[in-house]
Amino acid sequence: MRNKPTADFDAKTFLTKAGTGRSVSVYGKKQVVFTQGDRADSVFYLERGQIKLAVISEHGKAAIVAMLGRGDFFGEGCLAGQPVRMASASAITDVTVVRIEREAMIRLLHEPSSFTERFMAHLLARNVRIEEDLVDQLFNSSEKRLARVLLLLARFGKEGKTEPMIPKISQVVLAEMVGTTRPRISGFMNKFRKLGFIEYNGGLHIHSSLLNVLLHEKTPAGPHGDASTGREARRPALRVQD
Repeated sequence: MRNKPTADFDAKTFLTKAGTGRSVSVYGKKQVVFTQGDRADSVFYLERGQIKLAVISEHGKAAIVAMLGRGDFFGEGCLAGQPVRMASASAITDVTVVRIEREAMIRLLHEPSSFTERFMAHLLARNVRIEEDLVDQLFNSSEKRLARVLLLLARFGKEGKTEPMIPKISQVVLAEMVGTTRPRISGFMNKFRKLGFIEYNGGLHIHSSLLNVLLHEKTPAGPHGDASTGREARRPALRVQD
């Protein structure tokens, strides 16, 4: 019979304190946690701040594949047998991360505990996110994809406290995440600001009203005026980059 999870196991306390097989590190903005091609021998837990995962092709083209916030795991590919890192992880803000050695992580996952449940929930959520990203890329306009990225960065819809104020992020980075050009991102951001969906005030403030962009075929009117109804040029169903 399967044992019940240990009720008094505190996953957060375990993850945020150094101990056997794990260590806590602090990285400053733009510092690299690991680089694509590095040996994959550990899993990381993000206790504070934001991290981006990016890949570079053989031809030097870069793409951001994920933006992570507090409570996220990353580098878990080593558990599936990946010998090297498939992406680079770097800090967008000051971050605190916990490094858990592969062997220690495997031992933990074989023990029924709230830690195991938390990690499995992370994997399931990551799976759902990947499916949503694919649907988003196939069927939504660049404007809707940008709105979704901003809401995800502010952690709308996730457990825990929403962060309506996010650190400033360059339009080049947003363009890479959305899959469009920087001028288009600039135009959409100005439009969202005029409609009252976002504000610049020491950072980027995301209002929940931005959700309306995802729920309507056309951008709805904001509190400060009517929305533009310009249409985006038709694009191929799937865009593959080297």
